[in-house]
Amino acid sequence: MVKNIKTLGNSAFEWLDIHNPADKELQEVARKYKLHEALVRDCLQPDHLPKFERMDRYAFLIFRIYAEEEKMDADTIREMTHKIAVFFSETFIITIHNRSFPFLDNFMEAVPALSCPHSADLLNLLVNECLNTFEAPLVKLSKAVDYYEEVIFLREKKAPLLRGMYYLRRKIDLLRRMLILSYDIIDAIDNENGNVSTRDTRDHYVKLQSMFDTLQENVHQLLAIYFSVSSQRTNETIRILTIFSVFFMPLTFIVGVYGMNFDFMPELRWRGGYPLVLLLMLTVIIVIYLWFKKKKWL
Repeated sequence: MVKNIKTLGNSAFEWLDIHNPADKELQEVARKYKLHEALVRDCLQPDHLPKFERMDRYAFLIFRIYAEEEKMDADTIREMTHKIAVFFSETFIITIHNRSFPFLDNFMEAVPALSCPHSADLLNLLVNECLNTFEAPLVKLSKAVDYYEEVIFLREKKAPLLRGMYYLRRKIDLLRRMLILSYDIIDAIDNENGNVSTRDTRDHYVKLQSMFDTLQENVHQLLAIYFSVSSQRTNETIRILTIFSVFFMPLTFIVGVYGMNFDFMPELRWRGGYPLVLLLMLTVIIVIYLWFKKKKWL
């Protein structure tokens, strides 16, 4: 569906928003505005990465936005982000996307009240709105990092913990990579002809990138701490089992000696042999216990 959002009379540009286009509609728009065939094909690829290309008469960019309906175990580009393709020049802006986005619908309604004398101004506002879609997952992922940090340090460990941290790390890495690949778009908007508005967009981008970098470092540290704590718990278990084995090794030796039943073992025929062996075992346990306490192993 092709929708004309804004026409500014004789002064500047028009904005065409194309939602879930049919091949025929897209080809008609491409012929009218003389769009390159390869770039039009890029618009149809659902998992295309962010890019920016400047042609003779216009520029082309692909921006990926966060998918609001992403699943708990989503960890791919197509599951976590959606694509918006934009052709723009001084006389037109064409946005192409396969699905409807609430933030874009709200932006379209607000456009008449915005001051956009040039297409570059509208493009800057549009990219800023796209960046805003990363704010919500940033807050959500930050809370998730805090939750896993609390679980690792303060709660009993459970099996799903590592699986959840895996998906958390994947999401942060993927969204961070989308922002890194979008740098050329931001740099093209805030160039030597930039203004206060474009610099705000760059600042917004830098803030998001810094926050995702911090989240990535925190998650990697959490994973390292998780494995360290798990290793420490394993070592603690082995230590306890070792202590138990040290107590029982001499007792097993004593029992083994008197279990051989040789004819010439006078202790076997002593009337007090049984209580004496028990007393010997108790003495050995007490000596080992006192030794461990002195070494502070208990």
